[in-house]
Amino acid sequence: MAIDPQIRILLVEDFKATRVMQVRILEDMGFHHIQEAENGAAAIETLQKEEVDLIISDWNMPVTDGYELLEWVRADEKCQDIPFIMATARGEKKQLIKAVMAGISHFIAKPFTSAELRQVIEETFAKKKITEEVLARAASPKAAPSKTRLSVAHIQITDHLVLGALKHLIETGECQPRYFDLETHCMDGWNPVQKAMEKGTVDAALMLAPIAMDLFGYGAAIQLVLFAHQNGSICVRKRGAGGAEDLTGFFRGKTFFIPHILSIHHMLSDLFLTEIGLRPGTVGGEGVNVAFEVAPPVQMPTFLAESPDACGFMVAQPVGKKAIVDGGADLLFLSGEMWECHPCCVVAMQRAFIEAHPDAVHEFTEMLVRAGRFIHEKPTEAARMAVDFLDPDGSLKLAQPVLESVLTEPHGIQTDNLFPVLTDLDRIQRHMVDKMGYGSIIDLEKFVDTRFAESACRETAQRPSVFHDPSSVARSVLARLTS
Repeated sequence: MAIDPQIRILLVEDFKATRVMQVRILEDMGFHHIQEAENGAAAIETLQKEEVDLIISDWNMPVTDGYELLEWVRADEKCQDIPFIMATARGEKKQLIKAVMAGISHFIAKPFTSAELRQVIEETFAKKKITEEVLARAASPKAAPSKTRLSVAHIQITDHLVLGALKHLIETGECQPRYFDLETHCMDGWNPVQKAMEKGTVDAALMLAPIAMDLFGYGAAIQLVLFAHQNGSICVRKRGAGGAEDLTGFFRGKTFFIPHILSIHHMLSDLFLTEIGLRPGTVGGEGVNVAFEVAPPVQMPTFLAESPDACGFMVAQPVGKKAIVDGGADLLFLSGEMWECHPCCVVAMQRAFIEAHPDAVHEFTEMLVRAGRFIHEKPTEAARMAVDFLDPDGSLKLAQPVLESVLTEPHGIQTDNLFPVLTDLDRIQRHMVDKMGYGSIIDLEKFVDTRFAESACRETAQRPSVFHDPSSVARSVLARLTS
C-alpha cells in the first residue's frame, strides 16, 4: 500500500551517526517530516508537544530505553494509538514477545536497508498483526554485513600509536570489526602521506592537522573525523651547546629541523625561538638568524649529529627521547608544556569513503577511541606493542623502556581524549596564517565531521586545552638548563 509521504515520523536513536543514516534512509523513501530524539526521555518531551504519526525507536538507549518509551506511549491517552516500530539488534524471542505484549506495532532488525524498512512501514499501516512469521524474522540473526577494505597511512611516530593499538586489538580478537578490514601503510615521511591523501590512493591517514587543512582548502575531498592524540612532541637542542646563558647565541646562525612547514612543531618552535630573542624563519627570509629546515622525523637525530650548523629540532616522540637517551640531544621543552592538550595529528578520511561506508567509519572511530583508552590505561603493554608497530624492521632501534617513558611522562602524549575541538584547530590556522604567513583560512564547520566522534567519545570527559605564555616556557627552559 502507498504510505502518505507527509506523515510525521519521530526517530528515536542514541547514536548520532546511526540516526543520521536512518534519517537518510527515510528521506530516500520520500519522508521529510522527521523529528529526532536521542533517547526515550527526549522522545516523551517531543510527544507531549508535537503531533506524531509514527514512532521508530531503538531498544537499548540511556536514560529511558525503547521498551520504557513504548510503555509510556501505550499508557498515554493522547499517544496510545500511534504506530510504534522497534528497531533493535535484540533478537531474543522472549524479548520480542515482551514487546508484543506491551503493544508494539512492528519490529525491524538492525542494521536495516531501505527496502526492509519500507516493508515494515507498509505492514504497520496495513495494521497486520504480528505473526509467528514476523517474530521469527525479527529473532533470526542478520546476515553478517559485507566488509570493506580500509587502507590507512601513517608514519613511525607515537602520535600514530592509536592505529597500532587498534591493529593489535584486532589481531588479539579484542576488537572484531564487522564493517571493515584494516590495512595499514607505514610511509617514510609526511610528503608521501600528503600525496596519498591528495591522490586518493588510501582511504584515510593519520596526518598533521595543518597539512590536512591545507589539502581541504585547495579542494581535496577529505574530512577530519577524529583527533589522533593530544600533545606528544618534543623540542631539543644539540648536546654540548653550552649553558643557559649562551642559549640564544648557540642557536643564532644555525639550522633548526622541523617535520613540515605546515605543522604544530613549526608553530611552537617559532614561538619559543622568537621568545629567546631570535628571528626564526626559512632561508632567505628578511632578518632570519636561525633557519628552519624540513627533515624526515626519523632522520633528525642523524642530521643533528652530522651537521656542524645544526642546533636542534622539534618533532613527535619517540624520536627526540631516543636522541636524548643516545646522548645526542638535551631537552628544551615538551609541546604540552607550552600548549596543554593541543592537537597535532588528526584522522582524515576521503569524503567518498565516508559517504559510501558510514557504518565502517562509525565502527573505525569507535575502535580508535577504544585503542586510545588502551594506550592510556596500559602503557607498559602499549609500549611493548609499539616496538613492532613503529619499528618493524628494527632500523630505529626502539626499546620498550624508552617508549613506556614517552607514554607516561608529564605533559606527554595523551590518547584518551580524541574528540576534535574546532576552536583549537582555529587557533592553529589563525596563528600560522596571520603570524607566520603559511596556509590559508578554511571553513572548519565544513572540514570537520563530528558526528562519528560524538558517538565514539560520548563517555569521554573532555579536557580543555590551555595555551601558556611562551615567556613562561622560556623561563622554565632556562631554569632547567641551569639546574
